[in-house]
Amino acid sequence: MTTRTRHTERREEALSRERIAEAAVELLDVAGEGGLTFRALSAQLRTGPGAIYWHVANKDELLAAATDAVLTDALTADTAALAGDAPGTPENAVRAVALGVFDAIDAHPWLGAQLARVASMSTTLRLFECIGRQVQALGVPENAQFDSASALLNYILGVAGQNAANARTQPPGTSRADVLSAESAVWANLDPEDYPFIRNVAAQLRDHDDRAQFLAGVDLILAGIASLR
Repeated sequence: MTTRTRHTERREEALSRERIAEAAVELLDVAGEGGLTFRALSAQLRTGPGAIYWHVANKDELLAAATDAVLTDALTADTAALAGDAPGTPENAVRAVALGVFDAIDAHPWLGAQLARVASMSTTLRLFECIGRQVQALGVPENAQFDSASALLNYILGVAGQNAANARTQPPGTSRADVLSAESAVWANLDPEDYPFIRNVAAQLRDHDDRAQFLAGVDLILAGIASLR
């Protein structure tokens, strides 16, 4: 065996699916899905495309691996961190997972679109399973469990994804406070006959916290689910 062959084998042995996923996440964070190519990934990992294809068959599998790597912490969230006065409750478990997903999508905006694209992908199924188990633990009747878990899943992915998408549309150098202040001013000056409600909540738009509002929505859904018991 030549020295070159031995070096190649050692390099490929050091390459793992986990390492590839980490590098893919880094590329996605910088360049988005369009910038994630096997050529760019090969350059970042300093290896050939063939070594990467040994671990992931195509781009869809690569995106799935990156998604799974980012959401692992959210799907195994420690509910003790949000235990408050009721440690270990199913409600707190849902809140912990929901906030974990929200923070993950906020940090990696490409993640929201990826999770929404294929409902049957393994990471989405794991998230649905995680939420569904807590719905069962809440004592929800069996015939209402699917709808309850689906409502939570759709809200978590939808709102978290939309929040990340909104952040990406802001012009460079524009702060969130500036954007909300400008939108609030527009709301406050709408026609009072056509938009009485929106004018009334304009100040709340300016001062609200996206993460806190997201969690308030989770709590509203949980309150509705509690009424089914």
